[in-house]
Amino acid sequence: MARIGVLALQGDVSEHVMALERAGQEKVQVVEVRRPGQMEECRALVLPGGESTTICRQLERSGLTEELKAEARRGKPILATCAGLVLISREIEGDGEGRVKPLGLMDIKIIRNAFGPQRGSFEADIQIKGLDKPYRAVFIRAPAICEVGRDVEVLAQVGEAMVAVRQKNLLALAFHPELTQDARIHQIFLKMLEA
Repeated sequence: MARIGVLALQGDVSEHVMALERAGQEKVQVVEVRRPGQMEECRALVLPGGESTTICRQLERSGLTEELKAEARRGKPILATCAGLVLISREIEGDGEGRVKPLGLMDIKIIRNAFGPQRGSFEADIQIKGLDKPYRAVFIRAPAICEVGRDVEVLAQVGEAMVAVRQKNLLALAFHPELTQDARIHQIFLKMLEA
């Protein structure tokens, strides 16, 4: 049974836990990661959506920042959604105040709240590379990817905005797959464990 860790400092933690359990069909054990040493015991990690400034602060306070970077560099599969996408980026466009210190794990530049404030939240059917049918994606104060490095594969776009990308062991999404009953994104992530 594969142990999957969900970073449980703030955000859509329980929703990801349930989505992973649905997608894994009793082949996974999902644990909430809050303390140093727990990531090491997991075969893969999820960085959930939430408030990126708060999650960034909590990562520093809990002493998990360097551990997370080390696990990513070791090749551990990581799914980063919404605020998680912001955290793993190399650069945040227009963040002059520097409230979020990106971890620089993925060679992408992002725009926070690219689609507007909370009331600008929306759902859209998007084509995701590797899926045979459109995926109904939920965007809540969503970021967008505005620049990718050459090793980054773009998996989906909304108009000109890139909203799903992959680089080696990292899968990053601007939307919230944990808020739908469609398990296909979490299944793609779990297949990364086999690679």
